[in-house]
Amino acid sequence: MKQIFFFHSILLFLIISLLTLFDPEKTGNSETISKNNEWQSATTTPSSMVTPIIIFMCGDVMIGRGIDQVLPHPSDPLIHEPFMRSARGYVDIAEQINGPIPRPVSYSYIWGDALEEWERMATDVRIINLETSVTESDDYWQGKSIHYRMHPENIPTITAARIDFCSLANNHILDWGYLGLRETLETLRKVDVKFAGAGKNLQGAGAPAVIKVNEKGRVIVFSIGAVTSGIPREWVASSNSPGVNLLKEFSDKTVRDIKERVREVKREGDVVIVSVHWGSNWGYRIPFVHVEFAHNLIDHAGVDVIHGHSSHHVRPIEVYKNKPILYGCGDFLNDYEGISGHAEFRDDLVLMYFISMDQSSGSLVGMRMTPLQIKNFKLNRASSADVLWLKDTLNRECKKHGTKVELNTDNTLTLNWD
Repeated sequence: MKQIFFFHSILLFLIISLLTLFDPEKTGNSETISKNNEWQSATTTPSSMVTPIIIFMCGDVMIGRGIDQVLPHPSDPLIHEPFMRSARGYVDIAEQINGPIPRPVSYSYIWGDALEEWERMATDVRIINLETSVTESDDYWQGKSIHYRMHPENIPTITAARIDFCSLANNHILDWGYLGLRETLETLRKVDVKFAGAGKNLQGAGAPAVIKVNEKGRVIVFSIGAVTSGIPREWVASSNSPGVNLLKEFSDKTVRDIKERVREVKREGDVVIVSVHWGSNWGYRIPFVHVEFAHNLIDHAGVDVIHGHSSHHVRPIEVYKNKPILYGCGDFLNDYEGISGHAEFRDDLVLMYFISMDQSSGSLVGMRMTPLQIKNFKLNRASSADVLWLKDTLNRECKKHGTKVELNTDNTLTLNWD
């Protein structure tokens, strides 16, 4: 009996030792392991035991004008702005503030630390709002004070980031006229980057993009833009003319129209996103009509995610019936370094949004955000002080919408909701 007892004691000791060895709380690397496990656990849905789709999304990607000038194939620098006649002027302003920018930069240069983060977070789909016409057209839109364009030969900048989808229903996609729009669409098609929100007619502009994710399902993205974001009304696409999928009003009829489009394409297991360009550039207040419209799309149109953009800085996040609503993702890339005004909004600080969705229910599983800073025309990891500023700002504004964010040990943020 003593021998049996001794054997059991040794066996128990070995089991406890092994458990301790693999317990993150007992190792010197516990913080890193626990945080990695935290995100990995958020990518497994307990109810269905399937791996959710992880979607990256961000706000406005403006890679024309000054940024285009430092890329390998810059456009003609002539621009038609009241206070600036050359796009190179924006490079000069940025360099005066933050030092020299190498020229030409590589196609991947502007994405900086975002490249590593996309890999670390194991994203399935990458979605941006492309606020730049990709064209050689000189047919700038008369009466409009700002015109963004990137040379088509710089399109490897988009593919270097492995972007899957570009939302085009915004107030810069027609900056260089209908010729510019047509060349933008052709250039994106050539490199197999999907898009929605603009087209050769209303049917094309309103059609969604369907993105297949191996062994996980499909992500379907509609792109719409509102006049409140500055989209000229004359840019609206019609049955026989090109343009933007313009949202004329936030009405019940609009919701019904979107519902019908969703019904035509959505299948069981699909995640449906509406990417909407709406609202002003500055300020944190979310108009009630935006809240009501977002809720109605979720309640009545079968939409799972609202991807809002137009603001130059981050705005609140809501989770409504387990569906995420990003009211304003803020800019993600621009050439605004050195431009004064609105400093209190810190538009140089941006977020990478990583949204984990359970495709079986269309519900949010988790959301992580990685703070970055635009500097030298590229994305750099934000300092600890800037991360805290973003956390406090988001918590102040998100509180009104029933959400809050927590700071992780790796300087990322996690969204919590009621």
